[in-house]
This record gives sequence, C-alpha cells and structure tokens, in this order.
Amino acid sequence: MARRCELTGKGVMSGHNVSHANNKTKRKFRPNVSEVSLISDKLDRTVRLKISKHALRSIDHNGGLDAYIIKLKDDLMSVRARRLKREIVRLGAKKAAA
Repeated sequence: MARRCELTGKGVMSGHNVSHANNKTKRKFRPNVSEVSLISDKLDRTVRLKISKHALRSIDHNGGLDAYIIKLKDDLMSVRARRLKREIVRLGAKKAAA
C-alpha cells in the first residue's frame, strides 16, 4: 500500500532542496501517515485505517469517525473508506426509520 491517507487522499509530493548557492536537488515531501484503530459508534466496532495525523486531528475535532466520514467527499477516499461510509450511512438510515 502506498503512503497515502485513506480518508483525505494526501500523498507524497515532490519538490527541491535549495542550497544557499541556489543549487536545486530533488526531494520528496512525505505525509505523516500511520495505521490507527478508530472506533465507529454506529457500527459498534473498531476500524483500522491508514490515515495522516492531520486527518486524525480532524476526526477528533468533528466528534468522531462517523461524523467526520459522512462529511467527506467520496472522490478523495479510498475504496475501503467508501465502503465504511456506505455502511455507516445505511445504519444511520435504518435507525432513523425505526
């Protein structure tokens, strides 16, 4: 699996190291990605995702995984994250109907 956040799509970028003499050499900007276990309240289970630390802070800010993942656009997320979002939305619709 590549160094890419499953929720935000943040990945490796390229650029230059610039010396004092203005010599430019190639370098990579790698995102701070780690595999974490997050608890889904609606699914009542833990989910392991490879996400960036920025996404982790955003999850905490928005009040949990369920609230955050519902707000995200599908085109940024990985296939696993889209499946997870679908499950959460379906369970939310079933509980609202009942």
